[in-house]
Amino acid sequence: MSTNQGVPEGTEITITKPDDWHVHLRDGAEMKSVVGYTATPFRRALIMPNLEPPITTIYQLMSYRNQILGMTSHGFNPFMTLYLTNMTSPDEVTRAVADGSVKAMKLYPAGATTNSAAGVTDITKIYPVLERMQELGMALSVHGETSDPSVDPFDRERVFVENQLQRIVDEFPDLKIVLEHVSTIEGIQFVERQCGNVAATITAHHLLLNRKAIFVGCLRPEHFCLPILQSENHRLALLKAATSGSPKFFLGTDSAPHNKHAKHNLGRGGCFTAPVALGLYAEAFEQAEALDKLEGFASHFGADFYGLPRNTETITLIKDPCVVPLEYPFGGDWVVPVRSGGMVQWRVK
Repeated sequence: MSTNQGVPEGTEITITKPDDWHVHLRDGAEMKSVVGYTATPFRRALIMPNLEPPITTIYQLMSYRNQILGMTSHGFNPFMTLYLTNMTSPDEVTRAVADGSVKAMKLYPAGATTNSAAGVTDITKIYPVLERMQELGMALSVHGETSDPSVDPFDRERVFVENQLQRIVDEFPDLKIVLEHVSTIEGIQFVERQCGNVAATITAHHLLLNRKAIFVGCLRPEHFCLPILQSENHRLALLKAATSGSPKFFLGTDSAPHNKHAKHNLGRGGCFTAPVALGLYAEAFEQAEALDKLEGFASHFGADFYGLPRNTETITLIKDPCVVPLEYPFGGDWVVPVRSGGMVQWRVK
């Protein structure tokens, strides 16, 4: 199959069934509305814990995971994360490792993103937890933005990486770390400089959109995410990293649904991409003339990083342009997706 940009309609690619290593499913009726968009095309997913209240203990996590399993078909495996706070005990890490379904502890700098008020205010407060994680092989999943209000929104990732994440790496050199939804050249370069225990997820919206997308025609709340979309040079750097074949970069949609009121009136950050995520990734890889690299990024490198076997099932994508709905049901409300009312070039066959 040709991997040149602009492959003809009807072209099919078959890859190992992928995993989503960063997704928000919400809970209750909202989760019931959207969980199938993840559970159908993905074999496994890493579920984020920033609910209200956040998932901070293994006991809360077990209840949440059972809720997910009750809403999905047999075969989908949700892996879980625990939300770190200043008060998290190292013993919670031990319990998480023993549970087996927990693959990461999630670091939200307090105030950096949605439902992060209970997050970490000073990384030194979680050093005992990080030490236990390093000892037991538990990964640290990082929302890599400073919440310092004096920092320009477009510099929040760079400042966090330089001032906070580098400190963590220096103090805990064997700790497995994922810089989630990396969005900048500086973030990419940081990951590339580290040993193999540091990796990053990349979203489809950061691969395809730059910051102009927030303002196309009018203000587009569905394109507002955290970390924020960056300038075109950053987008191109992300695309180069994702399509490079480096095992340090793998798929994490960060699909994060918010109802229309929260997006339009409360300024909630998050892009909802789950229904068309694989099609969007295929578009990005086609743009880079690298469709042959999609399988590693989507299906292999994340599993390898987390020490899991690669999936054995396959999934087929076909280049068959179709219209994305203007909105999707979301609990008792609606959620507006990325590419709302527009075309996506690829779909799951």
